[in-house]
Amino acid sequence: MNSQHIETQAIRTQLERSSFLEHSNPLYLTSSFVFEDAEDMRASFAEEKQRNIYSRFTNPNTSEFVSKICKLEGAAAGHAFATGMSAVFSTFAALLNSGDHIVSSRSIFGSTNSLFTKFLPKWNIETSYFKVNEIDKIESLIQPNTKVLYAESPTNPAVDIINLETLGKIAKKHNLILIIDNCFATPYLQQPIKFGADLVIHSATKLIDGQGRVLGGVTVGRADLIREIYLFARNTGPALSPFNAWVLSKSLETLVVRVDRHCENALKVAEFLEEHPQVNWVKYPFLKSHPQYEIAKKQMKLGGNVVSFEVKGGVDAGRKFLNSIKMCSLSANLGDARSIVTHPASTTHSKLSVEDRLETSITDGLIRVSVGLENVYDIIEDLNQALS
Repeated sequence: MNSQHIETQAIRTQLERSSFLEHSNPLYLTSSFVFEDAEDMRASFAEEKQRNIYSRFTNPNTSEFVSKICKLEGAAAGHAFATGMSAVFSTFAALLNSGDHIVSSRSIFGSTNSLFTKFLPKWNIETSYFKVNEIDKIESLIQPNTKVLYAESPTNPAVDIINLETLGKIAKKHNLILIIDNCFATPYLQQPIKFGADLVIHSATKLIDGQGRVLGGVTVGRADLIREIYLFARNTGPALSPFNAWVLSKSLETLVVRVDRHCENALKVAEFLEEHPQVNWVKYPFLKSHPQYEIAKKQMKLGGNVVSFEVKGGVDAGRKFLNSIKMCSLSANLGDARSIVTHPASTTHSKLSVEDRLETSITDGLIRVSVGLENVYDIIEDLNQALS
């Protein structure tokens, strides 16, 4: 039965059972697979048969994980990677040629920005940027050699929202490949393909794993584009390990119940922070005060687990806040069962100039909170004592 409910799809999408009739799919910890005879081997390498050959190409565990993400995102095909950034790099490297051009949101993950500014230019691939509140200027950035339109929503770390429907219309009008990083929302809260995205990328390390255990990434979307990405990855080797794929596939079984609680906690944390005297402002997609609240309500089921706010006092206050935290973790990760706080201006984005940080909505006192699954009042108590 093909259920329309995402919870059921995440749990019941499984590989065919082996002769042992296991209820939970086993780990396939093998580097390679055997062939029945010379003809079987020939036909397999000629891709006349759909079967596993080598775990750098495909593996039953990675196939199950990808199949689940495809169903949840409404995608035709997908491919899994060792990390979220290997998914990002492989997607661009597979689809772009020397001389191509990207139009991207200015507010993107730091490593993705480094890819656009330090590495792709080596191959004569340039990027033009638009601010999240200036999507009306996107079309003025499009050049004859523009091939990709790229964005994150919600953005990292400022939690801004971009109108995906508008991006989809622009991409279709100009025949661009629209790629959306959907990491903060997960396939449960948002499906960018519904709004015109051609490809969707996830760092599965975050909420998809949900407990800070393994690394992983995945790209899903149009079958013709995924074919090119698969061929690139097959030959360059950024393969997701079968063990990590097995963990991530099992994690998807609890994605909905986990993210529901994450969002419930995050909204309460955001409401608390909005009233705190040491806080200048708070951004959370489902707070009515969020600048893109109406857009968030239209394209997301709930607001996600990340809250950003500005503590009064700038960089020094941000550092003091981190040093005063007792329960929450200080970590570069997010989407964990454990709440995590970061101060981008003094850590992840400290090498950027103040002007460049402000271009991506990162102020000196901005704090990013990845709200976990602890009792929400314990989270609030820790934030409150640190602010005080």
